[in-house]
Amino acid sequence: MVTSNIKTPGVYINDVNAFPNSVVPVATAVPAFVGYTPAAEYQGRSYLNKAQKITSFAEFQAIYVKENPPPPADPSVQYHPEYYLIESEQQPDTGDYLNIAGRYYSVVADPASIYYLYNSVRWFYENGGEDAYIVSVGTHGNSAGKPGAMGVQGVNPNVKLAELQAGLSLLKNEQAPTMYICPEATLLSVADNGTLMQSMLLQAEEMQTAICLFDIIGGKAPDPITYTQDIEVFRNHTGTNGLKFGAAYYPFVGTALMQSDEVNYTNLCGGDLKKLQPLLSPASAPNPAAEKIIAKIIQNDGSMTTSQYHTALLSASKTYSQIISHVLRDANALPPSGGMAGVYTVNDNQMDVWHAPANTSIVGAVSLPIRLTDAQQENLNVDAITGKSVNAIRFFNGQGILVWGARTLDGNSQDWRYIPVRRTMTFIEQTCKQVARTYALEPNTKNTWEAIKSEISSFLTDVWKEGGLQGSSAADAFKVYCGLGTTMTSDHILNGFIRVRVKVAVVRPAEFIVLEFEQEMGR
Repeated sequence: MVTSNIKTPGVYINDVNAFPNSVVPVATAVPAFVGYTPAAEYQGRSYLNKAQKITSFAEFQAIYVKENPPPPADPSVQYHPEYYLIESEQQPDTGDYLNIAGRYYSVVADPASIYYLYNSVRWFYENGGEDAYIVSVGTHGNSAGKPGAMGVQGVNPNVKLAELQAGLSLLKNEQAPTMYICPEATLLSVADNGTLMQSMLLQAEEMQTAICLFDIIGGKAPDPITYTQDIEVFRNHTGTNGLKFGAAYYPFVGTALMQSDEVNYTNLCGGDLKKLQPLLSPASAPNPAAEKIIAKIIQNDGSMTTSQYHTALLSASKTYSQIISHVLRDANALPPSGGMAGVYTVNDNQMDVWHAPANTSIVGAVSLPIRLTDAQQENLNVDAITGKSVNAIRFFNGQGILVWGARTLDGNSQDWRYIPVRRTMTFIEQTCKQVARTYALEPNTKNTWEAIKSEISSFLTDVWKEGGLQGSSAADAFKVYCGLGTTMTSDHILNGFIRVRVKVAVVRPAEFIVLEFEQEMGR
């Protein structure tokens, strides 16, 4: 209350703030998924090429999946990968295959029908995900009607580099996302994948708010001998900029997201039952029950739905069940970035951002295409030349599948080697930035400087108390400087600048624990 405003005799009350403003820390685990969705429309409004925030998988379904028809019709098919059975006289050296009536058949996908974002978002929420952003750059395109090359992770011609880059650029207007994820990046060519990864790293470095989670081409079906070539190709195509804002995980993970009711005979041989019938009922071992069901399907009299015919075939033909099982195994092999986003979320909620999202399991992970050993992981974790560390996902007896690494791509940097260090600094930087923003256009005086120092110090004290900073006291854990003669000169004040310097002692993970033993004479 200004004294000059008092004009009338009486008693006046002036409330004085006894405590500084409270600091609201920024969110630390908000992934942004960029890719292709089954649909992108809600109540007649298109959500293509828009950064849309969602808070649950139900909300994702409301906008980005196809509407279900009324019963008794089957639910709409959201993801329809197509597979072909390629006959070979000898046992295949690579890829998935099965034996039918003494003949070998490789299970090969149509690359144009493979997409990852839909199941990656499902996996994110299965692992405890919360808020997320979705940027749908298009819907699922038409299949090619033919299988891809055997033993090779295919390139989907419907997945376009320009579309993914345009979707990524939309996130420049969003400050909330803390992770950039493009699940379908591995469906690009090696060159286009490298260009996209470099674009993601450059944008993350520019925004200073997010870390990029990368998957590696070749991680779906790695060769146990030559898999290191896939790692080398990945390192050669990520560039040299923004590496501290990137983290890579290897290999792909076999999940149990898709169940047998999500894949049926329409996913096989381009839906051509005439090609499927000789496999289910070969001349050497005819199956009249399967033949009868196939005949009814071809007749299409409308007496049964596709799911009912599918269930009948599962009961009538053991071979059909085996084929569906092999198809599900391939369809459920996912790039790890979506599941890791959920791991990050649970890690931050239960233990805070300064704990490494490692030495923990991934919900829904049931298998790995390659079981790495300590010796094999050495070259992934530490690369003396480029420093581009790759975090392994490994199987341990009695423990299952664990995330066994917490390094950024800047593995040779003492400052930014570890993911929790990078994410903790981002958390502190963005929260302090939020504090300072409230003082924009305030008088550039000592009172303002002290207020800024007080709020930032209060926030950092809370971080230190929770274990996010090192030091026996708060004074050892951080220091905040702001004022004339320390961070500013008279020119700064004349030009309207307030400069704040914050020093913090961030906690680093104990990546290597060395046990030393000595013998001592008995006493």
